[in-house]
Amino acid sequence: MALETKTNLSAESLSHLQDLIQINIDSKDGFAEAAEQIGDDRIAALFRQIGQIRSKNADELQGLVALNNKEPQERGSIAAAFHRTWLDLRSKLSGNDKAAVLAEAERGEDHIKAQYEEAVKADPGSAVSDVLHRQLAEVKAHHDQIRDLRDAYQAA
Repeated sequence: MALETKTNLSAESLSHLQDLIQINIDSKDGFAEAAEQIGDDRIAALFRQIGQIRSKNADELQGLVALNNKEPQERGSIAAAFHRTWLDLRSKLSGNDKAAVLAEAERGEDHIKAQYEEAVKADPGSAVSDVLHRQLAEVKAHHDQIRDLRDAYQAA
């Protein structure tokens, strides 16, 4: 078995990268849509900032896949598009309840965090572990920031 490098990733590592690209695209799209609906400049700015970081993360992962002469994922999932539609409906039904939208955003953060943790755990010796650990740390920080903001809005 050849030593894995960033230009010679295993099929398992490439599969995890493709999954993470897709979920980062889904996250970026979800935060962009939520920023438009939230009706709160502070939360909208945070959502836009996180969306930009997720776009950057997807770009970085796509570059790693391309380095391996593979076609990187370019789109989010159908399930995520459905989830964003449901979020839009929930937002309208709840009277644009900021705590409810933040709770839904936190749920999305739980999902992306779990995907990263699974990728890191499944292949701890991967040549891209450094990238995955750095991006996971960002995801965790954003999760906690959204959770804290949700708690503040629920207490208000």
